[in-house]
Amino acid sequence: MDGYRHLPVLVEEIVQFLAPQPEGIYVDCTVGGGGHARALLEAGAGVVLGLDRDPRALAAAGEALASFGDRARLLRADFRDLAAVLAAQGMAQVHGILADLGVSSHQIDTAERGFSYIQDGPLDMRMDPQAPVTAADLVNRRSEQELTEIFRRYGEEPFARRIARFIVLQRIAGPVTTTGQLVEIIRAAVPTTGRGHPAKRVFQALRIAVNQELAALESLLEASPSLLLPGGRIAIISYHSLEDRMVKESFRRAAAPCRCPPDLPECRCGAQPSLRLLTRRPCVPTGGEQQVNPRSRGAKLRVAERL
Repeated sequence: MDGYRHLPVLVEEIVQFLAPQPEGIYVDCTVGGGGHARALLEAGAGVVLGLDRDPRALAAAGEALASFGDRARLLRADFRDLAAVLAAQGMAQVHGILADLGVSSHQIDTAERGFSYIQDGPLDMRMDPQAPVTAADLVNRRSEQELTEIFRRYGEEPFARRIARFIVLQRIAGPVTTTGQLVEIIRAAVPTTGRGHPAKRVFQALRIAVNQELAALESLLEASPSLLLPGGRIAIISYHSLEDRMVKESFRRAAAPCRCPPDLPECRCGAQPSLRLLTRRPCVPTGGEQQVNPRSRGAKLRVAERL
């Protein structure tokens, strides 16, 4: 698809950890423009099943992966439904699962998608253009308390209540319908600190809420151990602390041999670990990769293996 722009991050690390095999089936839960999927196929993966909610991303991936024929299979789907998606494909378990949780450069740079606080556009932020709720719906319909909670929970925004109050006051004059309007409201509400763009956390929070990203990630983390073959691996790239914390804690629990309260003298739960941690600390992009792709900064890769 002409004009679709996105540089995949940590490609070499993904290939190294997933170690694709000719007989293996791998799922790219966020196929985007197909960058990671292409790398896995070129490294010898038998089949890559690519999922995405964005039809433009799937079209771009289809062009990028056309030369691989049936080895690249693309589906419009939400990775929260991965178990059902695999079942519909006649697959019970796979050799590897990858999820890159970031927003693509194409989505950010396309003003009409409403993800960018740099360019003015409609206040949308939907990964799936057919989803029923937009960022404008949340901004204009939620109460001050509800907006405060969204900004605090999903954006860890220290000025959440003040920003929410300014939004509600602005709504008296008329609805907030564009990213530019929202940015100006945030600028008026937040004191200048010089620490990045003042709208960054609010836009992150709204995007997460619109697309229910943390709920989808939770579903993927819960389902993935049972969807991996023994020795199969799951690799997740996150970009902010909320996601990374969820991945870290989920992998840690699945790798723990016991789930009893720490004050019990002996194990009574009989639990067995389902995963083995392959990254005690997250892998991050090298300085060279960050220079080539500044948007890779903040990316953290965690990997675990099915026991």
